[in-house]
Amino acid sequence: MLYSGIPSLSVPMVRVITVTGSGVVEALPNYVQLQVEVRSEGEEVQQTQVENAEIMNRVIQSLLALNIPRENIQTAAFNIFPQYDFIEGKQLFRGYEVTNALTVKIDDTEKAGIVIDTAVANGANSVSSIQFGLDNPELVYQQALQRALQNTQTKAQTIAQTMKLTLYPQPISIVEEQQQNGPVLYKTLSMASSQAGTPIEQGEISVTATVTVKYQY
Repeated sequence: MLYSGIPSLSVPMVRVITVTGSGVVEALPNYVQLQVEVRSEGEEVQQTQVENAEIMNRVIQSLLALNIPRENIQTAAFNIFPQYDFIEGKQLFRGYEVTNALTVKIDDTEKAGIVIDTAVANGANSVSSIQFGLDNPELVYQQALQRALQNTQTKAQTIAQTMKLTLYPQPISIVEEQQQNGPVLYKTLSMASSQAGTPIEQGEISVTATVTVKYQY
């Protein structure tokens, strides 16, 4: 049965401007983290291990002498691998390689070169994974987030003014994009150092925030 005369309910259309804004803050890192390794080779595994331990202990003591807290020095890896040579298609046992690696966190970034030179002078023969970072990345991210929100406001106002629209300043939706702002990898260094010391440039760390905001007009 059909009924007439019943008015239909209309839902008012919500007119929306959607904008995406980003904010970037450049910050100086306040720590540097690197990996220091001692690699030793020898025919006898026990003797090679003892030699490696003696060198690593010397490296650790030299780092402590630079006023690096012991809690900032942590063993990252310890490995013993047999080594072989391949001669005329045959595998011949050569000896063992013992590797001991430390992760060192340096609170004064300007000391990175001194730490590297000191570790090498005391027997370290590999330095890698140099990373600069922030102890308080969340504070810097909040500044970037504020800039991102201001960026969306500017964009929305520009669109509204250009199109002769009346923009409601209160947003109806704000979506924060997830950001990955870990330490910034600098580079891996070889063990060549000059008499003036190993130069390490810290640069700046870029922290970015991105938001998508909907405004009604």
